[in-house]
Amino acid sequence: MDLKTIHLGTMVKRELKAQGRTVVWPARTINMERSSVYKIFERNTLDVGLLIRISLVMDHDFFQDVSNKIQENYDEIYEMFLNPNKTVYQKKKRR
Repeated sequence: MDLKTIHLGTMVKRELKAQGRTVVWPARTINMERSSVYKIFERNTLDVGLLIRISLVMDHDFFQDVSNKIQENYDEIYEMFLNPNKTVYQKKKRR
């Protein structure tokens, strides 16, 4: 599994599109500049407090999305983070 599949900015962007909303909506609702929302889309990780705010205003549990991805790929993620000396991790690291 490529950890880029757990890209929070992309997840937020996709959900925003699925809800049929534009970038203006979260910018106004969260009280930030549109350019800041675009920067969120580019980020792989997000501050927990910011992700809570986004989850609440979008009425979508991004934490559950991340948890689901971890559960789906638990063994591989376990090896990558808790046993980094394994060959599996070393091969993926070179890519």
